[in-house]
Amino acid sequence: MSESEGDAKLEVVKQASKDVKESENVAEKYSAMTVSKNSEMNMGELSSAFSAVPTHKPVKKQIQFVEDKQEFSRFPTKTGRRSLSRSISQSSTDSYSSDSSDDETSPRDKTQVNSKGSSDFCVKNIKQAEFGRREIEIAEQDMSALISLRKRAQSEKPLAGAKIVGCTHITAQTAVLIETLVALGAQCRWTACNIYSTQNEVAAALSETGVAVFAWKGESEDDFWWCIDHCVNSEGWQPNTILDDGGDLTHWMYKKYPNVFKKIRGIVEESVTGVHRLYQLSKAGKLCVPAMNVNDSVTKQKFDNLYCCRESILDGLKRTTDIMFGGKQVVVCGYGEVGKGCCAALKALGAIVCVTEIDPICALQACMDGFRVVKLNEVIRQVDVTITCTGNKNVVTRDQLDRMKNGSIVCNMGHSNTEIDVASLRTPELTWERVRSQVDHVIWPDGKRVILLAEGRLLNLSCSTVPTFVLSITATTQALALIELYNAPEGRYKQDVYLLPKKMDEYVASLHLATFDAHLTELSDDQAKYLGLNKNGPFKPNYYRY
Repeated sequence: MSESEGDAKLEVVKQASKDVKESENVAEKYSAMTVSKNSEMNMGELSSAFSAVPTHKPVKKQIQFVEDKQEFSRFPTKTGRRSLSRSISQSSTDSYSSDSSDDETSPRDKTQVNSKGSSDFCVKNIKQAEFGRREIEIAEQDMSALISLRKRAQSEKPLAGAKIVGCTHITAQTAVLIETLVALGAQCRWTACNIYSTQNEVAAALSETGVAVFAWKGESEDDFWWCIDHCVNSEGWQPNTILDDGGDLTHWMYKKYPNVFKKIRGIVEESVTGVHRLYQLSKAGKLCVPAMNVNDSVTKQKFDNLYCCRESILDGLKRTTDIMFGGKQVVVCGYGEVGKGCCAALKALGAIVCVTEIDPICALQACMDGFRVVKLNEVIRQVDVTITCTGNKNVVTRDQLDRMKNGSIVCNMGHSNTEIDVASLRTPELTWERVRSQVDHVIWPDGKRVILLAEGRLLNLSCSTVPTFVLSITATTQALALIELYNAPEGRYKQDVYLLPKKMDEYVASLHLATFDAHLTELSDDQAKYLGLNKNGPFKPNYYRY
């Protein structure tokens, strides 16, 4: 090599090193937004905004409490294959700073201590906390309404004395919610509602700050219930409030710790599955504490379920399969808000989308939106992608999986892993081949391969990430519901399930308008009188469907 060539290569190396150092700088923490006067509301007004009238919904029989632990589908993954899949394609939900050697040791078998000397947590690697803190700081930048609520209310400490036990997806966005609850005076212990959705570095960052987190990505089902139990059962600490996503935590406490459960002041639930469970308990007269149904609030249904899924379905499928959507035949099972979001995104990229539905109203909506409504058996041999989003079970059966064509992709956008009959695929005649993290080939004797994502679990949070801004809306709603239930005077809420009032939904929405520099029009006195409304809302009756 000539001297000039050597000098040139040395200069390239120096410049690359400089670029890396500059990329490691952490952005300044987000400063709170200025919220318009239309969205002002103090903590005292929050309580008066809630209605004490319970709302009942018909209970679907397919979701039931059982005496034994809920069974999760098993698929043992060899360490070598998992390490290989990490090098091939690493999801951003995996830790960038993880050491593959850590995979050989279960977090349950490790002794870890944070900088404060506490070992009351169980995460993948506490040393990842610094990286997780950066993730949380990024999320804070797009969750300005929740940060605003934190700054307004933290001087009043409306959750002082609250001991909140939570079971949700543990992501950077959830961390912002948890730290908001702590800033408002709560003590928190947290576990994961999905074995694949935990961001290990975020769990480490929360544990470093003193939040007792029991969760890591890739738990077994035994790990899952172990984490829930250690989150609930801690010496000298008894929870008085629950924040649940899917109902597993509520189910576990109700069955295993009934005396603790009876002392709970309120439950906040945000999923279809969990809400069904609560209504079942209420109908049977076994719900001994008040519960808030956040899932059916307008801000959850019309924003999180619709817009979040509209973007994250594409992200999850792209990261796992590198699929091109143009011209692909796709069937979406269910045309609720999640199904609507998925269909809109896939159609926009040129996919040929059809829908299955049981509800004639949703089916008619699908028709009017330009989608063909079919029975799954009619199209199962032709489709390239099958997506479930119903909240039901056995939506895609073994018989239908047998009839899928070679290379078909199957995935689930519902909360639970019951929609695809994955258990029926655990048979000797079928071969499972791990391709990437949360991507498996299921191979039939004739060589046919079906691509199964996340083993039938929630695709977007298992295989990718979700839009931060939309989660800010849901998280703000959850925080307000917790504040209300914890501070409600005795007798305001009976042992039943309640919906958030319209006023609260409007307040949450107003907190997020400043991000878009949106300005609300105000009614004149004459206009308000004509419509029979209060100038400050609520602007729609409870029966209004957005």
